[in-house]
Amino acid sequence: MAIISSKKQPQEPGKQPKKSRESAKKAQAENVLRPEARDDEQGKPEESIRPQRFADYIGQKDLKDVLEIAIKAAKSRQEVLDHLLLYGPPGLGKTTMAMILASEMEVNYKITSAPALERPRDIMGLLVNLKPGDILFIDEIHRLSRMTEEILYPAMEDYRLDITTGKGPSARTRSIPLSKFTLVGATTRVGALTSPLRDRFGLIQKLRFYEVDELSQIVLRTAQLLNTPVASDGATEIARRSRGTPRIANRLLKRVRDYAEVKSSGEINETVAGEALHLFQVDPCGLDWTDRRMLSVIIEQFNGGPVGLETIAAATGEDTQTIEEVYEPYLMQIGYLSRTPRGRVATPAAYQHLGFKPPNEQMSLL
Repeated sequence: MAIISSKKQPQEPGKQPKKSRESAKKAQAENVLRPEARDDEQGKPEESIRPQRFADYIGQKDLKDVLEIAIKAAKSRQEVLDHLLLYGPPGLGKTTMAMILASEMEVNYKITSAPALERPRDIMGLLVNLKPGDILFIDEIHRLSRMTEEILYPAMEDYRLDITTGKGPSARTRSIPLSKFTLVGATTRVGALTSPLRDRFGLIQKLRFYEVDELSQIVLRTAQLLNTPVASDGATEIARRSRGTPRIANRLLKRVRDYAEVKSSGEINETVAGEALHLFQVDPCGLDWTDRRMLSVIIEQFNGGPVGLETIAAATGEDTQTIEEVYEPYLMQIGYLSRTPRGRVATPAAYQHLGFKPPNEQMSLL
């Protein structure tokens, strides 16, 4: 008769449970492909690789042409640049563009974010200390409080700050003149801005995703600044898996650099880049573990869909907001997922990418 102990058996030294290893790989892949800036990407190391002039800024040609005209016109009239609103997905260079504008206009800039401006005195202190021509950059501007927005209206239009002193019948309004400045707002949700705030911007421009050749040039430029030898085919391999986002491309380059220094020697070529990114669970199309898991669940468990968002969340263990805002947009952009009134549907391209046989007849989506 076998005796089974109720005590937890000790693990072998240096060996992790299978679930722990899978969770660690999943978290690692998610972090490396997130377009949002991480804590370790803030500060001087990140600023050192940002371009300082339009001549060094790669991509966004149409946007650069519009802004270069606006800068030259403002300089010729000796005026401040008109207020600018930049919108688009995270990681495309909105903060970098604000820094370049300040450099091209030869003025100073101040950077803040909307969540940091909770109280009226926070925005008041910034506005009062601005010098003529300065650029004030507010990230995630759609998250400004209503009171802060009300303070910005006269500041943007008439360059004045209205302050109310006293209460009740003795209340008085005092106007403080401000130096003429340029407000640059950045947002990932331009539709969340109120109409009065959005209409006060003279320029509203969208940043688009980058092409592979543009990202390759960005990788080569960053590698040069980091003193990392990278071959052109290695840069292209990293660019192909970067989801059209420079921030992700630079992050993947740093991870591949770590792999090359430990596991390989010499420059980063296509083979080394492919091996490193395979270790980080990033496939040639830029999909991570969770992306492939979500598509596999739709194909294997629900015959390719249509399937509801709540059902996908329950089957994959992810919350609905993360699926809808983080994973679905890229899968829809590359044509691997369709969103229909009845639910989500995996496309034939998704079948082929994951090695499944596409269905002969597409199910009616109506």
